[in-house]
Amino acid sequence: MNKELFDAINFLEKEKGINKDILIEALEAALISAYKKNFKSATNVRVDLNEEAGKMAVFAQKEIVEEVEDIQTQISVDEAQQISPMYDVGDIVEIEVTPRDFGRIAAQAAKQVVTQRVREAERGIIYNEYIDREDDIMNGTIQRMDGRFIYVNLGKIEAKLPESECIAQENYNIHDRIKVYVTKVENSSKGPNIFVSRTHPGLLKRLFEMEVPEIYDGTVEVKSVAREAGDRSKISVYAQDEEIDPVGSCVGQKGQRVQTIVDELHGEKIDIVEWSEDPIVYVSNALSPSKVVKVLVDEENKSTTVIVPDYQLSLAIGKRGQNARLAAKLTGWKIDIKSESEAREEGLLTDDKEEELDTLEYNDSNDYEVSLDEMDEDLFK
Repeated sequence: MNKELFDAINFLEKEKGINKDILIEALEAALISAYKKNFKSATNVRVDLNEEAGKMAVFAQKEIVEEVEDIQTQISVDEAQQISPMYDVGDIVEIEVTPRDFGRIAAQAAKQVVTQRVREAERGIIYNEYIDREDDIMNGTIQRMDGRFIYVNLGKIEAKLPESECIAQENYNIHDRIKVYVTKVENSSKGPNIFVSRTHPGLLKRLFEMEVPEIYDGTVEVKSVAREAGDRSKISVYAQDEEIDPVGSCVGQKGQRVQTIVDELHGEKIDIVEWSEDPIVYVSNALSPSKVVKVLVDEENKSTTVIVPDYQLSLAIGKRGQNARLAAKLTGWKIDIKSESEAREEGLLTDDKEEELDTLEYNDSNDYEVSLDEMDEDLFK
């Protein structure tokens, strides 16, 4: 039995990837428990497992005293010195007490404990594997559903996709393959729990990293993402190298790169805008596809007043205020949008053409960006 036991330990280490030391420790604890239970012993005992010899032994640990009061836990100094003259009062003596039929009893008692420890070790391995995937994107297969979660098989574990993290416009069916964003990995008494999302802005960012090599290698940086999942999103990108067009890199030739992401998100519209440290330029870009006449900045309150042509007002605000809302989320600036005529009435806009030209200079470099947004009709809707 002993040799078979060690063979089983080696097998579990090789096949399950569980550290042998963890299994040995679990086995020793199980054998100690089995000894105390089956032989009604309260003595402190130690189990020695000798893998090379393929043997195990049980040793009772007794304290050396002048006068023995408990024969199970104590031994007289005279008896101890018969074992070794080096022993003295206060020392601990180990005496082998391995029963003849202990192997059979130990195997039965140890099975449940070792199985439990193996499960715990496997859970630890899975947790350690998936904790590194937090804030990352993974492929999975829908296994089952209930009233609260959609359960997505990620390979070694099922992840939970809460109903609140599902895109309302999407239909989910058993065996569907989907990409999910890992929002949280936690360890519990029943094993690891992994929560995933289809609505998180991080999903959009990771999709762009997968589809755009310039983002993956760091040439183009994603600065911010604002998302209303299933409907519309905005993403701001930046390239330190002035010769690289960050927006064009993300759109791809004939819009192929961004179209792949739109298809993955089942038609979610995506506005790609260029990031700028200048809030005037950044806010103007963020309101794309609307054209902007002027941006007034209040640094203290981190707010802006954006003036747009009268015919562009509804476009700038967007359906149910969506375009303005996403632009504010994207930039981190409060945005108040006014039409040209309204701004003139309030004295926010003068007839000084030179002043207006100064504020519009950045739009010259934004023509390509606007033209991309004008492709929304065919590409993003």
